[in-house]
Amino acid sequence: MKQVIQAHIDEYETQPDILINAPGRFHLIGEHSWFCKDKTLSMAVNLPVYVAISKRNDSVARFHFVQLDERKKISLSSVKFRKEDRWANSLKAMIYGFTSGGFSVGGMDVTIWSEILPSAGFGITTAMKVALVYGMKTLFSVPCSDAQLLQVIERGNKLFLGVGNYIADIFSAIYSKPGTCVVTDHATNSFETFPFDFSDVKVLLTDARVPRISVWNESSVQEPENVLLLGELKERKSYVYGGWQYEESPTEVNEVLSVVNEDMRRKLKCIMLEHRYVIDSIDALKSNDFAKFCKVVSRSHDAMRDLYLLSCPEIDWLVKRVQDFDLTTVRNPFGCSRITGKGLGRCTYTILRTSDVELYKQKLVEYERIFGFHPSCYEVEPAGGVHICDI
Repeated sequence: MKQVIQAHIDEYETQPDILINAPGRFHLIGEHSWFCKDKTLSMAVNLPVYVAISKRNDSVARFHFVQLDERKKISLSSVKFRKEDRWANSLKAMIYGFTSGGFSVGGMDVTIWSEILPSAGFGITTAMKVALVYGMKTLFSVPCSDAQLLQVIERGNKLFLGVGNYIADIFSAIYSKPGTCVVTDHATNSFETFPFDFSDVKVLLTDARVPRISVWNESSVQEPENVLLLGELKERKSYVYGGWQYEESPTEVNEVLSVVNEDMRRKLKCIMLEHRYVIDSIDALKSNDFAKFCKVVSRSHDAMRDLYLLSCPEIDWLVKRVQDFDLTTVRNPFGCSRITGKGLGRCTYTILRTSDVELYKQKLVEYERIFGFHPSCYEVEPAGGVHICDI
């Protein structure tokens, strides 16, 4: 934290007025089914993004991302999206979110500090946005409620950036608590936290450094007709978490999905399975059943690979190495691993027995030798949400 403050002083020759910390995050299960009003299981982690802000006496905002050694400067009277501004567009979007809602903010000097770059896919961009929003609200005494703050972020995302407003990302960054997972219910725009209490295990995030590629357009799955088809297969079940589940009869499922081609049928079935896996993982967390949790995560990766077609050989190799650690998976679960994020390359999460962490890291050396990509591995733990730091 002292490094962040010193970086701000070095850049702007003034002490920050406020320092905000927001966590990174990853999604365990269900990140690709939000548009069907399903559920997502996420974990905020101690990969912090720090945002330091000091007031200015004019209507200028300056941004400095320390690790990128990049600087941007804008006028608050003309906040515009510029492709070449890349990461700074996310910060401008949050300013727009305030001003487009009738709230006023003043000139500011902003320092962004994150050891993990936004390209890694661990929720760093969302953490930047949330930290800046909470910092501006406090620093400029913006009279808006928590609900209005969520609307600020939504306006910035949808109207300024032209991207989706992924509430699982936002809820994780804001409402997470140490030692828990966050479940976002997209049907009710609500969340709940569940303790992550498995003993003697470690959580590892691996950036496999595989360049992401686009082999299909995920928005094709999100077409209204597909959402309506899945809606036909939803059943009210009071005993199920969230009050509903998808139809489980293969005959009924196949009949409803018979109007789409085989490729789309696979992807829609994957979305149905993911909802089931979120519910099963919650049951495992509530009962502290690590074996069940590992089984659910492994099945989810298989679905991402075989049905949603999001994985790649490099990612599958990493996941398989974890499965090779121990064959006695029923009585003595070894752990689990799964692709996370946008897919088609890049990141996995792994939950292992503490004794197997070094063995996994040795496998990363072998991975680099085989595939030629230099991976990064971060040992993390569940973290709390956005907060203002003492300076």
